[in-house]
Amino acid sequence: MDKLESMQVYVCVVDTHSFARAAEVLGLPRSTVSRVIKALEAYLGIQLLQRTTRKLSVTADGRRYYDECKNLLANIAAMESSFPGRSAQPKGRFKVGMPQSLARHCILPRLPDFLRHYPDLELILCSSDNVEDIIQEGYDCAIRTGRIDDSTTLVARPLANFTWVILASPTYIARHGKPETVNDLERHHAVGYLNHRTGRTIEWFFTLDDGDCAIRMKETLAVDDTDAYIQAGVEGLGLIRVASYLAAPYLKSGALVPCMGNLSFDLPLSLVYPQNRYLPPSVRAFYTWSRAVLHQPSEAALGALDGGF
Repeated sequence: MDKLESMQVYVCVVDTHSFARAAEVLGLPRSTVSRVIKALEAYLGIQLLQRTTRKLSVTADGRRYYDECKNLLANIAAMESSFPGRSAQPKGRFKVGMPQSLARHCILPRLPDFLRHYPDLELILCSSDNVEDIIQEGYDCAIRTGRIDDSTTLVARPLANFTWVILASPTYIARHGKPETVNDLERHHAVGYLNHRTGRTIEWFFTLDDGDCAIRMKETLAVDDTDAYIQAGVEGLGLIRVASYLAAPYLKSGALVPCMGNLSFDLPLSLVYPQNRYLPPSVRAFYTWSRAVLHQPSEAALGALDGGF
């Protein structure tokens, strides 16, 4: 039995709460994952996991063994990464998640540069507006919007800030007028955007002189897709509120018109990854590159690939 590999498999099973998901993350057959855990339990003489058809839970001994394995694997990884030859080029499977609109408009157009610089990475990019459990779903890192605080299991590092802008089509403005103040919004209606986690539409936030405020708009339509949301605004179905990086082409073409230009609310973007004393080179590299992409032209972003974390 390869003890180190068995520890890695066990930690992945606990992190993902699933034999099947661990097998997917590790690129192994599910039968191999199951066999490794059984062999590990037999070798240690203890039960690590309690399995039923519906639930996988960790025993008290299994939790203590998991903690020790995490520490040991982190120390080994940190020691190996201290040698330049090991940490110079990120390698292997790298799974990253991010919102669909950010992937489509900001990351994917520049991603060939990143992959050319790190040809040994096997990148899995999952673009979704859902909020996934980063650890359970096997992500190495994910870009998330909104204010995110560090927790006992996750670390959040700031990437960039975008400004929310209120937009309307010329058709909508001709029918309903153009809102200029927060009070004006009472006479208008908006296209709602559904939050998959809560099942409710998202409130609108503004930064005013006396602090931030949240407003729930009157809505005649609600959608759960960014492209559909913007198109509904273009069709004059209501006001919409989007990040500035999405608004630019529609403002340039005249399909949408800015409203309430003196009011704004910043949208922070963060790179979130599992808490660990050892940070994989792939996460370091992606953080440096994506931060440069979101701040700078592509040439500068490419040059930043060799920068520090």
